[in-house]
Amino acid sequence: ARNGRWLLHILAHHLAIDHTTLELLVEEAELIEQGRESELPAPVPFRHFVAQARLGVSQAEHEAFFTQMLGDIDEPTAPFGLLDVQGDGSGIEEARLRLDPALAQTVRAQARRLGVSAASLMHLAWSLVLARTTGREDVVFGTVLFGRMQGGEGADRVMGMFINTLPVRLGVGDVGVEAALRQTHARLAQLLRHEHAPLSLAQRCSAVEAPAPLFTSLLNYRYSPEADEAGGDGVERAFADLMEVAGHERTNYPLTFSVDDLGEGFLLTAQVSRPLEAARVCSFMQSALSGLVEALSSHPQAPLSGVGVLPASERAQVVQGWNATSYAYPRESGVGELFAQMAQATPSALAVLDGERTLSYAELDAWSNRLAHALLAAGLQAGEAVALSLPRSAELVAAELA
Repeated sequence: ARNGRWLLHILAHHLAIDHTTLELLVEEAELIEQGRESELPAPVPFRHFVAQARLGVSQAEHEAFFTQMLGDIDEPTAPFGLLDVQGDGSGIEEARLRLDPALAQTVRAQARRLGVSAASLMHLAWSLVLARTTGREDVVFGTVLFGRMQGGEGADRVMGMFINTLPVRLGVGDVGVEAALRQTHARLAQLLRHEHAPLSLAQRCSAVEAPAPLFTSLLNYRYSPEADEAGGDGVERAFADLMEVAGHERTNYPLTFSVDDLGEGFLLTAQVSRPLEAARVCSFMQSALSGLVEALSSHPQAPLSGVGVLPASERAQVVQGWNATSYAYPRESGVGELFAQMAQATPSALAVLDGERTLSYAELDAWSNRLAHALLAAGLQAGEAVALSLPRSAELVAAELA
């Protein structure tokens, strides 16, 4: 019997089945081992699910829904500039983060208060992470669907591969935080009706031209009440007496983010293409969740675009560390005099780089002097202001010096 369970575990990880099916396989195998075959429920043929899926929502309905949602999307949502969705799982770094318990409780409390799911809040937080890492206010990403919600009676006991990945589009702009969360919940509810639609159909309904991908990241929200911090669950514990040689979970996408709903807490798992750091992506998500629940509690009408994703340490680096540009210089001299001294000391040194164009200190000094004399000839007096309207360029530097 023990060897049979080992073989079952090996087969389960090499066949196209989902996690629910693996749980069912383990459950039935244990009943058979204990001589309790009579307690097994009548098997539900997979063909019943296939018939339900084919006779449910029509292809025309699928196309209408996804065209309405994606028809004007004409470029990929590619966080960190990652565009390759043909990965083989190599070069992937993984990190896990158990969400702070107090934050997890607040997430659930806000979801209950507003009558939405915790999954909706997680999807909205992920859209914030994507918005900040793409520079977009309208993001599209893949969400993994259970696949059994529209499977008909007994679908929860059918063996097979049910999960499906479909795109979801969310806006991260000036809409209020609470309104954005309600919109996210409604969008996910609509998407459930189309959970059996082919991903290829949904992608064709967008304006993104092949072979460019519609999206390059996935969010997988899954209910794992028996999982622990290390990601172990009931299935893995059923085989705890077996030695695991190797194993990993991968997709073809360069960025996959999983949220395990543990019943009370949440486990965040990021799988990212190197050289990106998976731990940073987890910290972005935690910061986004923290910002969302804080806004929902105190300023629910505040614009979603104002919620940040940088952890406190990274924000301090950006706002303070990289802006610590104080430099000691002779305060008794003006900028013009200091520049003239530099031009005299190092005339051939590079002063301005403007695209392919370069100016040495001597060249910039001569140019700004000509402009200064032109201003004096025009009647400019000491203490008067001169308005400048120039793009960031060599001309702007010369005009400021003049």
